[in-house]
Amino acid sequence: MSIIKPHKLGVIAGPGSEYFTSKVVKHLRRLYKERYDKLSGALAKRHDMSEEDILKMVTLIDDMNSKRIPRRKCPSQFQCPDFTIRANYTRFANGEEKAEILDPVRGLRVFFIYDLSNMELVKLNGGQTSVRLSVNDHLMFLLTTIHAIKLAGAESITLVLPTFPYSRQHKKTSREALTASLFSHICDMLDVERIITLDIHSREIENSFMKTHLENLHGSYQTLIALSRLIDLSDPDIVVVSPDTGAISRNKFYAQSLHRPLAVLYKERDYSIVSTDANHTNIKNIKLLGDVKGKTVLMADDMIATGGTMITAMRELMNKGAKKIICMISLPFFNGGGIENFDKAYKEGVFYRIIGTNSVTHGHDLLDKPWFVQADITELFARTISRLHHGRSISPLLDNRRFIQKLIDSQQASGAFSEKNTKEEKN
Repeated sequence: MSIIKPHKLGVIAGPGSEYFTSKVVKHLRRLYKERYDKLSGALAKRHDMSEEDILKMVTLIDDMNSKRIPRRKCPSQFQCPDFTIRANYTRFANGEEKAEILDPVRGLRVFFIYDLSNMELVKLNGGQTSVRLSVNDHLMFLLTTIHAIKLAGAESITLVLPTFPYSRQHKKTSREALTASLFSHICDMLDVERIITLDIHSREIENSFMKTHLENLHGSYQTLIALSRLIDLSDPDIVVVSPDTGAISRNKFYAQSLHRPLAVLYKERDYSIVSTDANHTNIKNIKLLGDVKGKTVLMADDMIATGGTMITAMRELMNKGAKKIICMISLPFFNGGGIENFDKAYKEGVFYRIIGTNSVTHGHDLLDKPWFVQADITELFARTISRLHHGRSISPLLDNRRFIQKLIDSQQASGAFSEKNTKEEKN
């Protein structure tokens, strides 16, 4: 990351994603400020200059690269730009949608942040209208905004989509559409340079792109930080349980990181029955491979929709003698009656907490629940945007095992130290 202000960086928020985007921009500004402070101090020592002289040089280069002639005095401290590009979204009476970019974007590398799964009230038409949009409504706003950005002369467009649309429609068994692939082809056609998303449902989707690059981030580090505030990660009675065979690799990752055993739930399904809700699933029998009696159970999955499968798994674990159950979810959709289903299960003592990222926008109907804990991933997206903008590697962000190991080893070491002191005091 250069200490020179990134004049060519612009960030646009999709309708309903303004709060998430503002947090990303706030982290971006902080990252640039911290980076400048470190580099200016190092450069001052290296070249035997004062930090005031460094600031003057940086400001001079900024002014020369700026599109505007400076009118004010030279600043006394480093100032980071806002990056935010305003946009206006309109929905007409017949359902047609329009996007209008209010600030210049010519020559900018634009990062368009949009939560396509947002089912909360969204303000449109200059804030005069509040409506709930379906994923298809959001998709149309996405496409019209991309086109508006391209027509306005942006150098490139990167989509920041915390949730990838139609990711569960990535394979077919008969005469059905590959909708995830269709969306990929549309992005290629619109010359989208890159898509940044979180825990995509299937990595097969990446194969459907011809030109667009897909960066798949993981929220495991942020989730474990939230988990460390709930339980002691050094507790020997922790066991990681995969809720089904499809989530084994994800839960194996957590088990290896925590140095704890891994158990698996195997579900026998009757596929002649279509699951409709939490009370009517096609699961006929569940078998547990492992021991959870008296244990604190951790379960990880990529998403929660209505929650029927997850609640059924948690009930089975409680019947097997589990002491406490915590679920870690990357994409907490809570579609349909999902919140009500988990609220009922929580009151029955089926589980302890659900940890979900803020990749999906929710209101107080979920955020105020005592059983829901939100993990913030906005800094992860901010760091990714900054690295991509400056052509730096994002491998440390894609493979976060080193950061996770440092976090876990630190807490487990402190936990072991506390346990040792307690034993010595007793003796």
